[in-house]
Parts: sequence; structure tokens; C-alpha cells
Amino acid sequence: MEYFDIFTEIVFIMALGWYLITNLQWYNYKLERVILKHHKQEWHFTYFVFPIIIFYVLNDIAFAVFFYVFYAGLFYLWNKKLDRPLVLTSRVKRFLAILLFVTFSIKALCLASQSCHFSAIFIPLILAYLISMVLEKIFFISFKNQGKQRIKAMKDLKIVAITASYGKTSIKNYLYQVLRKKFITYKTPRSVNTIAGIVLDVNRDLPSNAEVYIAEAGAREKGDIAEITNFLEPQYCVIGSVGEQHIEYFKTLENIIRTKMEILQSPRMKKGFVHESVHLKDHPNIIKFPDNLNITMSNLDGIWFDIEINKEKQHFHAPLLGSFNAINLTAVIHVALELGMSLEEIKLAFEELESVPHRLQPIKAGGKLIIDDSFNGNLEGMLEAVNICSTYEGRKVIVTPGLVESTDEANILLAKEINEKFDFVIITGKLNSHLLSANIDENKILVLKDKSKLEETLAAKTQAGDLILFANDAPNFI
Repeated sequence: MEYFDIFTEIVFIMALGWYLITNLQWYNYKLERVILKHHKQEWHFTYFVFPIIIFYVLNDIAFAVFFYVFYAGLFYLWNKKLDRPLVLTSRVKRFLAILLFVTFSIKALCLASQSCHFSAIFIPLILAYLISMVLEKIFFISFKNQGKQRIKAMKDLKIVAITASYGKTSIKNYLYQVLRKKFITYKTPRSVNTIAGIVLDVNRDLPSNAEVYIAEAGAREKGDIAEITNFLEPQYCVIGSVGEQHIEYFKTLENIIRTKMEILQSPRMKKGFVHESVHLKDHPNIIKFPDNLNITMSNLDGIWFDIEINKEKQHFHAPLLGSFNAINLTAVIHVALELGMSLEEIKLAFEELESVPHRLQPIKAGGKLIIDDSFNGNLEGMLEAVNICSTYEGRKVIVTPGLVESTDEANILLAKEINEKFDFVIITGKLNSHLLSANIDENKILVLKDKSKLEETLAAKTQAGDLILFANDAPNFI
């Protein structure tokens, strides 16, 4: 029976470790964010704190019954329902291997001493976390130096770094689509925008023959963008629209602006392109945008806009949804011109632009028009999506969790616009459900707490001819 109890404890510790590393992966491996900023603190109690308490309260046999009959099944179902489950990266595998090794080692000592029941749960987790953090730091420093040397070796590589509160991924993707018409161009994949992701990208995936590298720089705290900038030393730096996105981490808009401006500290910067929301003194190497932008039309067929270049009005069109994309495209125009493309080349490239996946991406399915804006999580962009969809003549349905990492005032404003322009509202999750429900007519609301039932809900509540807008998509750990 003793060996069975030891086996149960080892499996239990590994389950706790799995829970811990899952949450660390969600929150960029910042333990303080997992503890203090987690959006579902009740999960910590249910899957971590409560079972540990039970472990110390019950005897071995009773705990084994609790673990195999209750906890194991509950933990399995929790993992199955996650829409962002643990990704078994090399880092995660190392952590789990360290935890298993430490647990076995401690259990061997416990068998020899017969006196360490109290430490059996906490010490393996603490040691595995600390050892893992130290090893990852060592690996990262080595990997970062390797990437730095690779960048230095590519002497002709032009690097464009882009940051913003919102729109940076769109600017990156549109700039990539334009520049690749003339240059061998590579961009950071998906929404990779941390120093760890960029270092990995440079070492593993950046082609050796690339002429232009476009990197997206994100931040959760002061110094994040400075670290990326010091690593890449980009010659061309873009600061897009800046607002109160992630205000809970930075506390003030001024702190957000200062952090975004770290990108302009690049020692190799030739030109900086800065959105007018960032107040800077005039500088010969800084170009402000959008300059004299005039959006002439924006609908479900695209955007048409004019800007002034060299004192001449130039006309542009792109088959993209959202008038705010004209601002993003203004940045693209400036960078492309600086790198040597002509206005005609840029205009031709604009005609072939494709929507960024999950950002006002139109999809037709089952006789319904789906507007996938699930990666758009800022107020300005979501209001624009609501306004564009309001021009649709048929029934309009919106699926949204509201704004995440934003203010109550912003969610109330969004709710009122949705109430005015949509016929049916599906609210996903409970994060903002009370705010949205209080400002939307009761007869047009459905609160869906379990996102796994969204597909069957849409099948039952929508029909051919409907427009369905997916506005933002918070993972279910939020």
C-alpha cells in the first residue's frame, strides 16, 4: 500500500505542476501575474489550493479516493474545456522533467528518513520552478547572444520594428504584403512580439537571404520594448496608435507612451514613423502620421482614402474593412517609400492586400456573412467594426466578451453602440457580462458562459442571410 500512496503523491504533484506551468505559459511565465492578475482566481482554489489542503487533512487512503474519484476527473475535464491548452514547448517539457526528477529524488529521501510528509508537496514544486527559471535564464542569455551575432552578420539586412497599443500586427502584415513585391521580406509570425519570441525567431526562422525583417514589439511593463530594441537595433521604427490598452499593467497613459517611445532609442535608427497620438517635438528623423488623411469611403467593400505626399494629394484604395486601416496603411506608405518603393508600386500592392486573419476578415458560410474580428480587442477598433456592420441590410448578430484589460466606461460605451446597431447579442464569458447586460435590451441578449457550446448556439439562433460579427475573443481563462 505504501508504494501505491507514493505513486498517488507523484501523480498529484505532476498534476499540480501541469496546472502551474499552464498558467505560467498563459501569463508569459510571470509568477506574480499568475498570482495577482489572473482573471479566474477561483481556478487557483479549485485546482491547486483546495486539493493541497485535502492532501494534508485526509489520511493516505481517503486522499487516494478523493484524488482518483473526484480531483483527477475534474482536472481532466478542465483541461479538455480549455480553448488555449498547454503547448508542450521545450521549456514546458524541461519543467515537467525537472519536476518529475525532483519529486522522485525527494520521495527516495522520504523513504529513507520516514519523516518528510509535510514537505512532500511544496518542495518539489518550489525547487522545480526555481531550477527551471535559472536554467531558462541561462539558455536565454546564450540564445540571445547567438541571435545578436546572427543579426550583425547580416550586414545588409534592413530591420523595421513596429509597436503600438493596437494595430501593430495589422501594420506588420500589410507592410509585409507590400514590401515582398520588391524585396525578400520576412516578418515575425502570428502575434509574436516578446523578446523571447523574437530571439527564437531570429535564430530559428529568419532566412539568411532576407533583405527586410519586420518585427512586432509588444510590452507588459517598462523596459520590454527597450530590450527588444537593443537586441534588434532596427533602422526603421514605427509607433502606431497609442491608447489605454493594458492600462492595468501601466497604470497611466503616460507610462504607456513612454514605454512605446523606447523603440526610438535604437542606436541605428535612420527614420522613425510616429502616430500623432504620441506627442513628440519635431525632429528631422521623425515623420508623423497620418498627415492630412482624408477617408473618402469605408464600407463592406473596402476603404478609399487620400493623403498628402510631397505636397500632392494621392488617392489610395484597399479591399480591407475598417476606416482605421487607412491609418495603418499610411504608416505602410511612409515606410515603403523610405525603403525605395514608388507610389505606383505601393498603390498596385494595395489593390491585392488580404485581410489579416481574425481582424475584420469577411467569410461567407452557409448563406451567412461572417465578419471575424476576434483578434481585435481595443475600443476604437471594436466600435469601427460595429459601425461597418451596421450598414448591412439584413439581421445582425454579434458574439463578444466585451473589452478585456480595459475600463468599465469603455465597455459601457461599447454596449450602448451594440444595443443600437445589432439585433441579437451573444455575450461570451462572465468577465463583462454584467456591464454589457445592463446596457443592452434584455430581449436581445444571450449570455453564454460555456464557449464550447457556441457552435450549436449559433446554429440554433442564426439563419441564412444573417451577418455575424465575432468581436474580440477572450480565451476562457479570462
